[in-house]
Amino acid sequence: MNKLVTSLLSLAVVAGLSGAALAQETTPNGAAPAEHAEGATPHYPLMHPKHEHWTFAGPLGHYDKGQLQRGLKVYTEVCAACHSMSLVPFRTLGALGYSDAQVKALAANYEVQDGPNASGDMFTRKAIPSDHFPSPFPNHEAAAAANNGAAPPDFSLIAKARGIERGFPQFLIDMIPFVGGYQEGGPDYIYSLLTGYDQQPPAGVQVAEGTHYNPYFAGAAALAMPKPLSDGQVTYDDGSPATVDQYAKDVASFLMWAAEPHLEERKRTGFMVMVFLAIFSGLIYLTKRSVYANKEH
Repeated sequence: MNKLVTSLLSLAVVAGLSGAALAQETTPNGAAPAEHAEGATPHYPLMHPKHEHWTFAGPLGHYDKGQLQRGLKVYTEVCAACHSMSLVPFRTLGALGYSDAQVKALAANYEVQDGPNASGDMFTRKAIPSDHFPSPFPNHEAAAAANNGAAPPDFSLIAKARGIERGFPQFLIDMIPFVGGYQEGGPDYIYSLLTGYDQQPPAGVQVAEGTHYNPYFAGAAALAMPKPLSDGQVTYDDGSPATVDQYAKDVASFLMWAAEPHLEERKRTGFMVMVFLAIFSGLIYLTKRSVYANKEH
């Protein structure tokens, strides 16, 4: 027993020393220190993505349909010029609160390739609700050629494909039911990236020509995509602030919905399962006490 306690104390001391070392190697705003960037291989992202409050966070989280509609507006007016959502059909937009007529009208704003026709030729037509969001480019090579050699990624699952890692002790908290369960790494990353352009690279960080510095980018210190959002770029119908911060939050929420449209149903099912297991465990305990109440131990 004494050996076990000693081992646990030793691990705690090591963890504390490691945490202190990490704290010394990180600047107050989360950026990588200059000496690290100059003398060693940098770790990306240079700054840890911000943790934002999302309505869909937590075991009882839910989507804000108003925010999702605003995010769709940002996507269609800004992001769709470069990024496709090839796995998202227009018909699913009804879950955002749109009527069938509104979904048909939105789909009709896009053209998709169809065919072949009776002559064996491919043709274009207006999209219908059963179609998916099309790509603005005919193929991957054309997308790369139009964007400085870097093809814009598809946005269908971007909120699940991108994320941030949480180290000690956060990952332990995430394992606690109804307390942890951090799944907002993708939206946090997208929001931070979209709002992280207006910064100057620190000393020792090289930014290649034709790229744009962003300390939240997970692949390098800079990326090919220029700053996509600016204040007043998109006008909201509900009077929400027309700011980069609001745009970034709204489109990050919309992309989370696109990647996981059944999140609310999944969380409701999980909650009911946990309640059932709690009641079932209580009944088993009471049954056990009743059976063994009159038996000698």
